[in-house]
Amino acid sequence: MKALFEELSMQVSRAVTRKYSTSFSIGILALAPSIRPAIYAIYGYVRLADEIVDSFHAHDKHRLLERLSVETWQALDEGISLNPILQSFQDAVNRYGIQRELISRFLDSMRMDLSPVEYDDDKYREYILGSAEVVGLMCLHVFVEGDPEAYAKLRPYAMKLGSAFQKVNFLRDLKDDYRILGRTYFPGVDLRIFDTDTKTSIEREIAEDFAAALCGIRKLPVTSRFGVYLAYKYYLSLFEKIRHMPAQKILQERVRIPNGRKLSLMMSSYLQYKMAIL
Repeated sequence: MKALFEELSMQVSRAVTRKYSTSFSIGILALAPSIRPAIYAIYGYVRLADEIVDSFHAHDKHRLLERLSVETWQALDEGISLNPILQSFQDAVNRYGIQRELISRFLDSMRMDLSPVEYDDDKYREYILGSAEVVGLMCLHVFVEGDPEAYAKLRPYAMKLGSAFQKVNFLRDLKDDYRILGRTYFPGVDLRIFDTDTKTSIEREIAEDFAAALCGIRKLPVTSRFGVYLAYKYYLSLFEKIRHMPAQKILQERVRIPNGRKLSLMMSSYLQYKMAIL
């Protein structure tokens, strides 16, 4: 039965999410049950592409990513894929009317990670748009259940939230990106002399993104509002931890939030949400 395969595909996407990200898994559990499968599907797909460019060093990454791209368009056109992650992703895309341009931009940003790139302001914005902002927009299609008017209204806020998350990721992963993968995303920044002034300038930009994003979270449907707020609070907590660290220490270790702290954050965030958001 096809329904059995569809159920299995969703379970695979959910398992990928739980394996790779406890923070997003907790946030998804705070969404309404009706929209969780689609968000698992989006995360599973994005994670698959990320793994190709970040982890599969012993393989031809260009070929693997192009294969994923071809199979993505085939799955969307045919409404089915034998790859469980692509199967659940195509279902979410077709069910909620997720724009194909968003997927294309995401894949373009993944291609940028395959070769060394000297990031100027334009390439930096292009990468953040494709790697993070469009992922937020894919999720927004699900949150508003395909309503084009609500999507247009909330689109700028979703992009700001995706941008904030990605820039925090850049700071969190600075050591591995620079020392292992040879990547430097921040334009005009020489990580050999990464100092307090440079770090503060980046943090100011991130703080502005977070402030703008919160306005949009307040306008989300009740089915998604707390789940997105929880993800926002987790990343804000991670950002605050980074802000209190010396610049050079970020180049020496990957900043983390312990799982126990994440659970505590979930409980405190729920109280704050009930008092401040509704």
